[in-house]
Amino acid sequence: MDHLNCSYPKNWPLARRKAALEQRARIIRKARQFFSDRGYLEVETPHRIPAPAPESHVDAVPSGRWFLHASPELCMKRMLAAGYEKIFQICRCWREGERGSQHIPEFTLLEWYRVRSDYLALMDECEALIQSLAVGIGQRECVTFRGHRISLASPWEKMTVEEAFHQYAKISAKEALRQDLFDEVMVRDIEPRLGIGKPTFLYDYPPERRSLARLKRDDPTVAERFELYLGGLEIANAFSELVDAEEQRKVFESEIDIRRSLGKEIYPIPEKFLAELDVMPPSAGIALGVDRLAMVLLNATKIDEVVAFTPEEL
Repeated sequence: MDHLNCSYPKNWPLARRKAALEQRARIIRKARQFFSDRGYLEVETPHRIPAPAPESHVDAVPSGRWFLHASPELCMKRMLAAGYEKIFQICRCWREGERGSQHIPEFTLLEWYRVRSDYLALMDECEALIQSLAVGIGQRECVTFRGHRISLASPWEKMTVEEAFHQYAKISAKEALRQDLFDEVMVRDIEPRLGIGKPTFLYDYPPERRSLARLKRDDPTVAERFELYLGGLEIANAFSELVDAEEQRKVFESEIDIRRSLGKEIYPIPEKFLAELDVMPPSAGIALGVDRLAMVLLNATKIDEVVAFTPEEL
């Protein structure tokens, strides 16, 4: 009887993820090779920081008097300001209270930044990266996710936020913002329809959802930001970076006001980041969710299937 018991792993949920975790490891190895081949420097920045970017919808995890970063972007942009030109990082990040079939409070991001570039160039690079990763794990030009067959062949779909609201929602983006329904409409009506037959780049966000992106030079009514969707799932978020410290401070202060109105914790403004922002060259940056991309490439129904441990298993 003891011999029979030993033939089965005690932690069967972890054991059955082995094939998925092997493929996930291949994805990460291929990603590193992709950026190395393109002349990017892999960097590591601290996970604990004194002041996170004060975004209204992102709650940081405290670590003593500091915080675990929700993204390495502030430190990586300071590196751009110091003269680094092409950098990438694969690291753990944390966001308080995020748990669901597509969310986990401790997750893995792939971020990369290029000077003298913009969000349109990052669309091309993001497309090439994911095509390369799919081939690297044997998926080639098509993947199946959530019952949808998604072609990764170029060109991918590009749709502005205004076009998406016109096509899929009952109100305009402007009206949704006025009624404080923008996020609700996005989640309910728009996101599930994006990236179904082909990956979709949703771009040109309203200024109210600009985050750390610059406004479009020939059309300041929109910001140079895009999100990438595959099978209705957001995979990446990218900007042509805002490099005006005074303007960025105003954006931070506006986000702090929203946090205050919602009764959320108020974070200190990242002053060292702002002090260096004006010498940061025109740049573009993107954050890609490694766990979510693994979900799509491996046709996983929930994020639990592509990570070694969930919080509930610890």
